[in-house]
Amino acid sequence: MVYTWSELFWIFYIYSFIGWCAGVIANALRRRRFVNTGFLNIPLCPIYGIMGVAYCIFLPELTNKIFFLFLGGCVIAFIIIVVTGAVLEKAFNRKWWDYSKRRFQFQGYLNFIHLIFFGVSAVICMRFINPLLVKLMSFIPGQILLILEIVFGVILLVDTICCVTTVLQIKHTIKTHKFVDYVQGVTENFGNVLTKKVQHRMEKAYPNIEKERIIETEEHKKESKVFAEGCCFYKIVGLFFIGAFLGDITETIFCRITAGRWMSRSSVVYGPFSIVWGLGCACLTAFLYKYKDKSDRYIFLYGTVLGGAYEYICSVFTELVFGTVFWDYSKIPFNLGGRINLLFCFFWGIAAVVWLKILYPVFSGWIEKLPKKGGKIIMWAAIVFMIINMLISALALYRYNDRIENPVPKNNLEKILDERFDDERMDRIYPNAKRGR
Repeated sequence: MVYTWSELFWIFYIYSFIGWCAGVIANALRRRRFVNTGFLNIPLCPIYGIMGVAYCIFLPELTNKIFFLFLGGCVIAFIIIVVTGAVLEKAFNRKWWDYSKRRFQFQGYLNFIHLIFFGVSAVICMRFINPLLVKLMSFIPGQILLILEIVFGVILLVDTICCVTTVLQIKHTIKTHKFVDYVQGVTENFGNVLTKKVQHRMEKAYPNIEKERIIETEEHKKESKVFAEGCCFYKIVGLFFIGAFLGDITETIFCRITAGRWMSRSSVVYGPFSIVWGLGCACLTAFLYKYKDKSDRYIFLYGTVLGGAYEYICSVFTELVFGTVFWDYSKIPFNLGGRINLLFCFFWGIAAVVWLKILYPVFSGWIEKLPKKGGKIIMWAAIVFMIINMLISALALYRYNDRIENPVPKNNLEKILDERFDDERMDRIYPNAKRGR
């Protein structure tokens, strides 16, 4: 089932509201009082809406395969919750929720028992609720739906800007003021009653936000002289490029050994870079950095599950965006829709162990040896190069697929793409790509 943008919008809104209701009820039972647990002022909890939309985008092919649908729901919920928690923690320097004292938890962001609920929810939503919602929407005139979408969209946008601005203000001043003092200061200086209410609400909804004055030690004041120390932004960027390059080389050699011929495995038109491998290494490091000293079996299990889910999501995403299938495992036993197979999932697990235990310490050391100023220049230059490279590659792939039905270029851009990236060159860069699936 392919969902329209309008359907995805309402699925986001409805599931955000249902998630907000569930959170309010759960907290009311636990704290014996009403607490708006959402990030926003309006009765929406966007993380649940994002999950609902993600289910619609990545799981339709699994609707009739209940076990894999359940597993897919668990994995998508895991990724969204961890990423959301990490982003909020990075923005505010504090965890907004913390399950670190629970027995089955991951970095304090989630309790694994909750994943069972999200897996069951994915099955119920995809098999029963979503078809019902789509059918009900078909009875509402299109113009009315459009008006409602604009109104609700504007309300969501305004409230989001308000809450994000509030959080950024808190982050900016919490280093020198107590939380309550800041609220009073903002109120006196700006008369911003709305900001005061939002901050008081967030204080009640997220007790993890510390109110005490932050005392900076001399250790924190001293700026590190090492470039990209720890698991920071520049470290992740450097590992992305190293992983993208090594992934391309590894797959090329693997194809030479198994298929008997040299074959391009690059994701972009310029340079030997596999974006899937680069993002995989970057995400794997970000997710499992704190657990790099765990046992090999622990890392292998995480790598197998997350790697398989990641490859599946990449396959769906590239097909939806570019209309092209870059790999197909349908002829390999134990595959899922030709997008992943059990053997390569195990390979992801092995790669996770090798990466974190052997390769990461080496590559991390290389990156940290870069001069501090020069390292930033190099990283940003590499980022700009890759963004341009990916943009040109996306345009070339779009035109490569579009040439099937429209061989004659309609404008100068398509003419340039046809000249620079004709079918022969694209077949050489993407030998396994299937057009117009």
